[in-house]
Amino acid sequence: MNTHAIKVLEYHKIKECLKQYAVSEQAKKLIDKLEPSTDKDVIEAWMLETTEARYIVDINQSVPLTSLEGIEGVANKAVKGIVLSPEDLAAVKGLLECVKRLKKFMNSMQAVAPTVAAYALSMFELADLYEEIDRCITNGRVDDRATPELAKIRKKIAIADERIKQKLNNILCSSAYSSIIQEAVISTRNGRYVIPIKKEHRRSFEGNVLDTSSSGSTLFIEPAVVARLQEELNILKIEEEKEEYRILAHMTGIVDSYSREISINTEAFIQYDFMVAKAKYSRSLGCCPVTLNEQNCINIKGGRHPLIGKSAVPLDFYIGSDYNVLVITGPNTGGKTVAIKTVGMMTLMVQSGLHVPVAEGSEFAIYNNVLADIGDGQSIEQSLSTFSSHVKNISAILEEADSKCLVIVDEVGAGTDPGEGMGFAVAVLEEVYRKGATMIATTHYSEIKDFAEKTPGFKNGCMDFDINSLRPLYKLRIGQPGESNAFLIALRLGISKKIIERAHEITYRESREYSYEDVFRYNEPVDIIEEKDTGCVINAKLSSTHIDANKTKDKKKMEDTGFNVGDCVYVSSMNRTGIVCERENSRGEVVVMVMKNKFKINKKRLSLYVEGKELYPENYDFDIVFESKEDRKKKKIMGKRHVKGVTIEKNGVD
Repeated sequence: MNTHAIKVLEYHKIKECLKQYAVSEQAKKLIDKLEPSTDKDVIEAWMLETTEARYIVDINQSVPLTSLEGIEGVANKAVKGIVLSPEDLAAVKGLLECVKRLKKFMNSMQAVAPTVAAYALSMFELADLYEEIDRCITNGRVDDRATPELAKIRKKIAIADERIKQKLNNILCSSAYSSIIQEAVISTRNGRYVIPIKKEHRRSFEGNVLDTSSSGSTLFIEPAVVARLQEELNILKIEEEKEEYRILAHMTGIVDSYSREISINTEAFIQYDFMVAKAKYSRSLGCCPVTLNEQNCINIKGGRHPLIGKSAVPLDFYIGSDYNVLVITGPNTGGKTVAIKTVGMMTLMVQSGLHVPVAEGSEFAIYNNVLADIGDGQSIEQSLSTFSSHVKNISAILEEADSKCLVIVDEVGAGTDPGEGMGFAVAVLEEVYRKGATMIATTHYSEIKDFAEKTPGFKNGCMDFDINSLRPLYKLRIGQPGESNAFLIALRLGISKKIIERAHEITYRESREYSYEDVFRYNEPVDIIEEKDTGCVINAKLSSTHIDANKTKDKKKMEDTGFNVGDCVYVSSMNRTGIVCERENSRGEVVVMVMKNKFKINKKRLSLYVEGKELYPENYDFDIVFESKEDRKKKKIMGKRHVKGVTIEKNGVD
């Protein structure tokens, strides 16, 4: 697989997530080495393992696995002839205990996971080795029961030790030495028993000085009366060490004779750990197994990017039946890149034998290579611009692409002059199609949408966008090119429709009339009675561009008293709030200012959102909100005196 594609699709992050469910370091290393396969039989075998392991985990997540701590070192020591320590032998015993538990566990799972459960049949319990270690090693040391000779030596050591302590206690209790002893305690120095004696009484106490205190006032002396007994004790301890070594060497030989069986057990545990980690990861994301094909057909139902999880909008995607190239358009932050990354990431996961977060019935193709160009790829160190990096990746893609490749390109032709970029993008799409590769590309060029619409083997797709809320829906729609929403968005945000119409004429070299019905999609016509920029700033409570209709369900409808000037009302047909400019007329219409434009709206379409008295102080001059700055100046002048030629147009408002 192409390493660049694996990197930009962030496949390594999936492996990091997978490692969190592994118990042993060996299984984590195996996950690090995991790469997508191109062999259908191998992938199906991996997928079957994951599926059966998932059945097991769904029944019981407490699979009796072991961390295998210390086992790898034990095997290496035994092979090299190094004598094993009691801790090493205890690790072998622990492994065999886990083998016994795991075989019993898998035996109970044969009905739901016959393939995975059968792997345990190859593991060896080695009961004789287990019993021998259990007899010879206890609590991390060689047990007295290991050999009669060791038991005899340790009995002599205990007797000698007791005799020494008895003589030392006699000295401590003797009144003859009470004045020269610093403290009535027995301690050891270098494995020999000593008594603390005051320095000035050194000549009054017979024995060997083995240590002094930090101040020098105390000498730690081994009494002469126990020196001979201490030598006997030391000799016995040497004999004990020799016997322990002989026992450990014998046990090492037994372990070495079972090295093959222990190695098989270890490998089986690593594989089980790996499979269970895949199963637990599948369970955590609610993943499913998928069907595989070699006909370059992908059919994703309800897919979610694994790194986004359940918060992702489900993706429905298909390609390969009647078209091989899909061109996706849509606004920035609309989800195009996430959609194509989802397809690429899931392809890598499936070919690695992993389940993916999709609905049942999904199908994936097996590709020999996945090629991708995602991100701007700028590099200061390598002096690469966005377009240079883009072209470098495209060049590699064109060189490697063939009929068994999945090609993913984000913003094809981006990063240069739009005219040249569009031509370059079309040429790349044609060449990839000619080579028979499956390709998913995103673009902003409208000419490419037209090209894909007219060219056999190509298909348009778009990311849905809610013009009412100015929010992307992150939902892919295949078979329909995306529409440019820039002008409608600008109109939605209050730009004059005259400016929008002029912008459309410059861009498309044709005239078009824009209306607010295009933006709000009214259920009934709305009379636009005035359009002017008042220059006012509405209270912060009203500045939201989108009000969720659900929030207004609990708002009470106005009763017979009607709406008052200054009230903030929710306009259901526009899914927005506005300010009441004029009270209800005889036809039941209320004048409401929405986005600095005034509309006549039937009162049935209105509900109170915030009362005016909560927004504005008493006797507030609403001309500041409803009138333009120019009209306010004229009104002030006309209030003082008559000025010929000064008029205020109300556009039909009395």
